[in-house]
Amino acid sequence: MTLRDLTRRRTELTVARGQEIQRLEKELEDTGMKLTSVITNVVGTTGRAIIDALVAGERDPQVLAGLAVGRARKKTLDLVAALDGTFTDHHGWMCRHYLDRIDHLDRLVGQLDQRIADLTAGHDDDIDNLDSLPGVGRRAAEVILAETGGDMTRFATAGHLASWIGVCPGMNESAGVTMSGRTRSGNANLKRILGVAALAALRDRNSYYGVYYRRIAARRGGKKALVAVMHKLAIAIWHVLHDKTTFTDLGADYFTKRDPERAMKRMIREANSLGLTVRFDPLPQAS
Repeated sequence: MTLRDLTRRRTELTVARGQEIQRLEKELEDTGMKLTSVITNVVGTTGRAIIDALVAGERDPQVLAGLAVGRARKKTLDLVAALDGTFTDHHGWMCRHYLDRIDHLDRLVGQLDQRIADLTAGHDDDIDNLDSLPGVGRRAAEVILAETGGDMTRFATAGHLASWIGVCPGMNESAGVTMSGRTRSGNANLKRILGVAALAALRDRNSYYGVYYRRIAARRGGKKALVAVMHKLAIAIWHVLHDKTTFTDLGADYFTKRDPERAMKRMIREANSLGLTVRFDPLPQAS
């Protein structure tokens, strides 16, 4: 309960921080500047240096662009063009207000991070194992431990955990007619974590999850495919915590190796659709 309260509060503050950043970006857009079109993080090192200089009274785009660091220095010319706008004293006051609010939230989140780290000190192995899952970092691992308690004996099988989270597609069929297959409400905090992790996992086209997502999406659409990946991740979480082990990706060729005949039939169909034929011959054995 204690850990869950802390992780949920941290999530609330993190969301609030994101909202303040959006307000800051909107204030900058009101000046006519297009800073967000050049740098993705306006409160990063470069963005913060530029905004602090604007608040302090600097208006020369060349000088402001010269504050860029790291990879942003390669975008100096783009920054000069993006910083061509009308930044008034009122804009400066509002930007300082938003920056102070963001800094305050950062301090609060930092306090929660430390408190959570102290409470999870005895679960370092579980956190490291969860961190091995695609798209799951330390903060997400802490949320998983807080919401589930880290004890998988509460869930008889991995399917029970997935159902409790709410990432099992529903079955509603009557007289041979399939109705809605939407998922149950479940645990909103873990659903959010799994959604973010699934999006990160499927970006790797050479991973098991990337291939699995495309297979499902081709038949049932992207939304249902994403829930299917979330379901797979929930199952992986159960095994990682239950077996006290790290995650091992099955690989992009998992489905091909599992059913090579089906894979060959699919390739033949694709070749035939292009007006071609294909023949499979075994590779010569290495001497």
